[in-house]
Amino acid sequence: MELTFTKMHGLGNDFIVIDDVAGELDFSTEAVQWFCDRNFGIGGDGLILVRASSSTDADYYMHYVNADGSLAEMCGNGVRCFAKYLVDHGLVDERRDSLVVETLGGMKPIGFVRDECGRLSLATVNMGAPRLAADEIPTTLAGSPVLARQLETEAGTFEVTCVSMGNPHCIIWVDDVDSAPVETVGPLVEAHPAFPNKTNVEFAELAGGELVRLRVWERGCGETLACGTGACATVVAASLAGLVGREATVELPGGELSVRWDSSGDVYMTGPAEEVFTGAVSIPEEGEA
Repeated sequence: MELTFTKMHGLGNDFIVIDDVAGELDFSTEAVQWFCDRNFGIGGDGLILVRASSSTDADYYMHYVNADGSLAEMCGNGVRCFAKYLVDHGLVDERRDSLVVETLGGMKPIGFVRDECGRLSLATVNMGAPRLAADEIPTTLAGSPVLARQLETEAGTFEVTCVSMGNPHCIIWVDDVDSAPVETVGPLVEAHPAFPNKTNVEFAELAGGELVRLRVWERGCGETLACGTGACATVVAASLAGLVGREATVELPGGELSVRWDSSGDVYMTGPAEEVFTGAVSIPEEGEA
């Protein structure tokens, strides 16, 4: 069987997007790992399946799987890519400038700007209200919010703030994000017993004004060039601590995102999405070697 796919990215956070509106595809953990392998497969930080929504309140459902094959509730850069796929591939009426995507992390309303050819160039996602109570993140660390708590690890004790944007995040403030121990401390915190569902880990630096520099160790993936939900969680954490106001620019290795924690309680994220290429892979039929 030949399977077509589209390679996309949001600020370098890259995904393999496959049309599964018919709901016929069911990939094993090993298959997803192969798809996302940068040496032996297509390569990507995750796999996105475009599926029909189970709700009349949404246009489509985004089924997102991490590169290690684990199912994720939500992906901020992924949902912008998902919206671009829908718009650019004619799955959304050309007269529209908004849509709603169903995810395991809830409904995500998205407003977008089209370029002169009608393609999506910039998207603003209503990421919903952050979850701040410990049991909603979830974490065994105490608090509502879980602000400036001590987390003991094999690499030392770190002061952390925890936020859920539909998926869990643990923010660590550092003096210099370029020298932050992302690859050593990141996996220790990701799998720490304080996070029963594991967690994404943000290493954040206040860079003056309303600018935050950020590197992210993503749950089930490792360090990525950008993380949309991580950027949102970090701005919420910074606002809770009085380090920034309700709005900030987040500078990631792959580019910048604008994040606003609205007075309504919802968080809005604005950024680009790009289609890189399309291709096809041969998938053995069941029973074939």
